[in-house]
Amino acid sequence: MTATGWRAASACFAAVLTAGCGSSSPQPEPSPLASTIHVADPKEANQLVSGFYSIEENSWRWTAQKFSVLLHPPAGSAQKGATLLMSFTVGDGTIQQLKDLTLSASIAGSMLPPQTYTSAGPSTYIREVPPGLVGSPSVQIDFQLDKVLAPTGGDVRSLGVIVASIGLEPK
Repeated sequence: MTATGWRAASACFAAVLTAGCGSSSPQPEPSPLASTIHVADPKEANQLVSGFYSIEENSWRWTAQKFSVLLHPPAGSAQKGATLLMSFTVGDGTIQQLKDLTLSASIAGSMLPPQTYTSAGPSTYIREVPPGLVGSPSVQIDFQLDKVLAPTGGDVRSLGVIVASIGLEPK
């Protein structure tokens, strides 16, 4: 091999060696935000900002009194707005003890109309969201319940509602 060949081979070998230096493993790309999340999906856990407890029954999570999510607005929502849809269950014990429960939501400090639930079972919270609140690449939605179940026995959690999914849908 000629001197030029050795220099080229050495430079190539050095480039290969230093390409992996300084990092023990490649960093995973953050997953893009979804418009609708299923709260039991571990791939979407990064969109649960606060107020959610661990996954139960591989399909849902209890909430605290205040809970928040981060969603990607659907295409066209900056012009047309979007529809907020949360699917959840009000527990039997919740209604037995509290009689009713009021859920409210806000986006960027703007309150969406609250809704009161008076019976146990599957429920939805559906609200129209004006275009001005969904014009950025990510939207934080803050939810609040007027009351929750107090901790009992060995469970130290204050329990709100049982959430399955939350999403922003196009109009």
